[in-house]
Amino acid sequence: MTQEPLILAIETSGRAGSVALAVGATLLAETAFSGTMKHSSQVFPTITDLLDQFKRKPGQIRQIYISVGPGSFTGLRIAVTIAKTMHLANKVKIAGVDTLDAIAANIDDYTPLDSQPRRIAVVLDAKRKQFFTAVYEQRQEQWTKTLPDCLMTTDQFRDRCATEPISLLGEGLLYYADAFKDPNIEILPESLWTPRAAKVHLLGWKMALKGQFDDPLTFQPAYLRRPEAEEKWQKRQINKGS
Repeated sequence: MTQEPLILAIETSGRAGSVALAVGATLLAETAFSGTMKHSSQVFPTITDLLDQFKRKPGQIRQIYISVGPGSFTGLRIAVTIAKTMHLANKVKIAGVDTLDAIAANIDDYTPLDSQPRRIAVVLDAKRKQFFTAVYEQRQEQWTKTLPDCLMTTDQFRDRCATEPISLLGEGLLYYADAFKDPNIEILPESLWTPRAAKVHLLGWKMALKGQFDDPLTFQPAYLRRPEAEEKWQKRQINKGS
C-alpha cells in the first residue's frame, strides 16, 4: 500500500497569508499569519511551527501546492521561490493552484445552503480601475468555471456578467464593494473573500490525483499582466526612443 504524501500548502497571493499541512486528502492544520501583508516575515516560522506541531521534518514533504495568482506580485514570488527551492532540495512535486479558483472554493463554506447562489464571480483589485475576475456556475451540483481569469473594469463586468443574478466574493471588494452595486449583484459575506491555504490544498490534491504537477524549470506566477514597475520601465524605454 502506497503511503500518502506529506503536503505543504501555501497561500501568499492575498492580504492575509496562510499555510496548511496535510497528509494526502486529510488536512492536518491550517495557520493564518498574524496580520496582513506579513508574508515574507511569517511564512517560514509558520511552516516550521506546523511541522514541529506534527513532529515532521522538511525533508518529509513530498508535495507542495501554492496559490499561483493572480494576486500580489511580491507574495506570488515568495511562494514560487519556496516551491522551486524545495524541489531542488528534495525533488518535491509542485502544483500551482489558480488563486481565483481557491477563493471560489470558499463558497462551500457559505452556510445558508437553501439560498446558495447559482452563479458567483471572484474579484481582486488589479489597480488602475481594473479587477482580476472569473465567473463560476453551479451545474449538476458542481461549480464550473464559465469565464476564465481576465481583467475588467466594473462597467465591463456589469455589461458582460451581471445581465442575470450573480454573487461576488474576493478581496477586490474590500475597498470597492460600492462600485459593484447593481440590482443583479449580491455581495457575499466578507468571511468568504480571503484565499486560504486549506482551499489551496483541496484543489491541489485534486490536481495531484490527476498527475497535474508543474514543471519546476518553467514554473512561474500567473500574473495576467506584468508588474506595474515593469510596465513603467517599458514605457520609459519607448519614450526614450520616440
